[in-house]
Amino acid sequence: MCQSFPSRSLFISFFLLILQLPSRPATAQAPQQICPAQFGDRVAAIVSRPEFARLRWGILIQTQSFSQPPTTLAAHDAERYFIPASNAKLLTTAAALTQLGSRFRIRTSIYQVDTTASGVVLTIVGRGDPSLTDAELRQLAQQLSDRGITTIDQLIADDRYIRGETTNPTWEWEDIQAGYGAPASSFILNQNRINLTLVPQAIGQPLRVEWETPTEQQGWRIDNQTQTVDATAPEFLQVGRDLSRPVLMVRGQLRVDADPEPVGIAVTQPTQNFLERFRQVLTAQQIRVNRVGLVESLRRRITPTTLPANFPEVAAVESPPLATLISVANQRSNNIYAEAILRSLGATNPDTTSNLEAGIAAMNMTLTQLNVTPNSYRLVDGSGLSRHDLVSPVVLVQTLQAMTRSPYATVFRDSLAIAGESGTLRNSFRNTPIQGRLRGKTGSLNGVTTLSGYFAPAHYSPLVFSILVNQAHTAIDDATQAIDEILLLMAQLQDC
Repeated sequence: MCQSFPSRSLFISFFLLILQLPSRPATAQAPQQICPAQFGDRVAAIVSRPEFARLRWGILIQTQSFSQPPTTLAAHDAERYFIPASNAKLLTTAAALTQLGSRFRIRTSIYQVDTTASGVVLTIVGRGDPSLTDAELRQLAQQLSDRGITTIDQLIADDRYIRGETTNPTWEWEDIQAGYGAPASSFILNQNRINLTLVPQAIGQPLRVEWETPTEQQGWRIDNQTQTVDATAPEFLQVGRDLSRPVLMVRGQLRVDADPEPVGIAVTQPTQNFLERFRQVLTAQQIRVNRVGLVESLRRRITPTTLPANFPEVAAVESPPLATLISVANQRSNNIYAEAILRSLGATNPDTTSNLEAGIAAMNMTLTQLNVTPNSYRLVDGSGLSRHDLVSPVVLVQTLQAMTRSPYATVFRDSLAIAGESGTLRNSFRNTPIQGRLRGKTGSLNGVTTLSGYFAPAHYSPLVFSILVNQAHTAIDDATQAIDEILLLMAQLQDC
């Protein structure tokens, strides 16, 4: 679901939504040699099969262009709109890399804004770092301890950096319950998701629910209507949460011999979650915290409102460089990383009331500067989780082509998954002519499967391609296999 999933053939739904790993076995056999003049007809023969009569195919395959105009080898509805799923991340990460640079980092800072008889008053400013974990909280606590701080009278969370929507209003109800649809806010801790594992027990018994962080279980009520079944029974899971109360709902069944199944649910109040977890970390560091609160309470205590410029920074951590962040977004198809990157791009406009809208505007401007055709795509998020996103194969190929001529060409290329080796393509195309030669971005939603990227045939010029399939609800596996067949045809291209 715009994100990698376990390779075992298991369906997990967040109520109505079925999440399925797009398995790409690449079992089709390709001919030993295909001439460029034959290639387009061979691709057309695949997409025109009777089983694909109700599907929509968007295809553009070109030679990679460095200085000369590219040669188009195959095109099918290449200028029409399609739902791109996670292929949208290519546009987000290309624009952010171009605008912010590969060394850009996201800083989380703590400022001392006052001292009282009961201790110091600190404000922690979150700037939407998606990589922040408990390890970074411990670093912050250690820095405070090193400064001799033993009592915090008030710890204030300033979450004003990411303005406007943190959860996209076009995302579907079941998506925002799931860990892959967590809010992209000023404070992102452990990707704003709670990780769980469902473990089979004896036949007839419910699955055991294990919390990755045991302390997160406190206060939750689990409505567990699952069952462990025999080794021949079908498997399915439904996992959801009440968005207003800490109620976890689990339905479905796993086989008695099945591996434990990891799942995740979204944190719906990320700032409060961050504060509570940081208080626990500070306590473990023997730093007492009397009170915690949001930035509104700070405004009542301190006259200056231009925080944090007027106060000393007493602790800080930084994210890895953008080059690493976009690799997580693209290779692992991580939604919250892509959404956080888009909002960082929007933060370059200090006058905005919505980092999401400003990020999209900045992305559009940057892509236009890269000679990507404007008005030929429409994104409403950074990850591709929205079914309102519309992208043509032309735009994706233009973006990929532009990045080959970018100063960040290597960084961008290295952010993509490698067939048979890494990311969402690690289990794909093994022991085929494609292994190690394809760097791409996968995408999947219900009825949608997509793949775009770079491919280096053994005996032909490097290629740039985008293949988008929509409306494949009843033939998604067949469509995925057909995409693999097209890739195998590309592997057999030769000059002739």
